[in-house]
Amino acid sequence: MTLYDYTVKNNKGEQVSLSAYKGQTLLIVNTATGCGFTPQYKGLQDLYDTYKDQGFTILDFPCNQFGDQAPGSAAEIAEFCELRYHTTFPQFAKIDVNGQTADPLYTYLKSKKTGALTADIKWNFTKFLVDKSGQVVKRYGSAKKPENIAKDLIDIL
Repeated sequence: MTLYDYTVKNNKGEQVSLSAYKGQTLLIVNTATGCGFTPQYKGLQDLYDTYKDQGFTILDFPCNQFGDQAPGSAAEIAEFCELRYHTTFPQFAKIDVNGQTADPLYTYLKSKKTGALTADIKWNFTKFLVDKSGQVVKRYGSAKKPENIAKDLIDIL
């Protein structure tokens, strides 16, 4: 399977094929609205605003697996992000990224780029950089700020 074979739900509950993003450079992020890393939404939006016209998009997957830091409904999470951080990149339904209930997309992403010692996602705001052909080229931990990803992004745009 490739990245483009996966279908996910958006934050309105609609099925979205990732094949809709063929030819785009992607940053796929598991997020949370009540996390110490939540201010990274601003950096993500800045990155998106800077490079979206060059074929870049961010796919935001809220995840409540880490300390219940993404409470609320999809509508509440979307409202929080839009009002507080003015996000305009695509946001999807809340998912699990680890364990038996992990979304198949994240199982795939983790199989392509594992963390330091494990494939498991360690915390919110883990990021996967995907090139225009759908290849996962980099994985970043939570502490990696979006603005510090710009060089890698420019290299593959």
